[in-house]
Amino acid sequence: MAVISRFAPSPTGYLHLGHAYSAWLGRRRAGIWRLRLEDIDTARCREEYATAILEDLAWLGLAWDGEVRVQSRHFPDYAAALDRLRERGLLYPCFCTRADIARAQSAPHAAEGLYPGTCKRLGAGGRALRLAAGEPFALRLDMERARRSVTRPLRFFEEGEGWTEAWPERHGDAVLARKDTPTSYHLCAVHDDALQCVSHVIRGEDLRPATHLHVLLQALLGYETPVYVHHRLLTGPDGRRLAKRDQAQTLRGLREAGVQPAEIRTGLERLAA
Repeated sequence: MAVISRFAPSPTGYLHLGHAYSAWLGRRRAGIWRLRLEDIDTARCREEYATAILEDLAWLGLAWDGEVRVQSRHFPDYAAALDRLRERGLLYPCFCTRADIARAQSAPHAAEGLYPGTCKRLGAGGRALRLAAGEPFALRLDMERARRSVTRPLRFFEEGEGWTEAWPERHGDAVLARKDTPTSYHLCAVHDDALQCVSHVIRGEDLRPATHLHVLLQALLGYETPVYVHHRLLTGPDGRRLAKRDQAQTLRGLREAGVQPAEIRTGLERLAA
């Protein structure tokens, strides 16, 4: 059976060598390799970066299969998935601001880093009044109720690690949609992996924690759980992982400096050995 994988960058900056490594690993492994642009953050994503992603991959000789899936063109798909969860009573509106959450998390006995469930405890009447008043809100997954509603085992197979029990509770009542972004990375990734028949998710180890929540969402939405491959992250001379926010050297910059794609591919091959 052919391995189907995907490369799913966000067009919030130019690709760097860390992205190239992830893309190259996926293309080398997969019989079918999809490309999608995770651009739901319309405030930060830019068309010039999306165009550059296509150009950089083509320059490296990494050809994708089929059409590019651009997530911002498919918000109705994600709304439909949210509706399925809402109809089962698994979502609730959260009106808390970041300041509200910070204050609640600083209270004695609060679970460190997790949303304390303030709005989950609102009565139906209180919620209705705040919704009628037009207060902005996010949609959170009721983790306790969601966990109870799942009947299949929550686990995933990770190459090199074997079978791992999923622990979605580590994310608490995760946000699945906001007023300014009517979906979330978690929901989109799970939905699109299923839609694109992805058999192997090949991505950086920094995304390993998200897998626990993704396995739960897959179970709730009736999707198959793919095999996961979490590769090491490339680091710079200072030992910090390559990141857009730290102005890591970009593929575009290397190309403009005269570096040839064959040199980069040889370097990636050496790293993967």
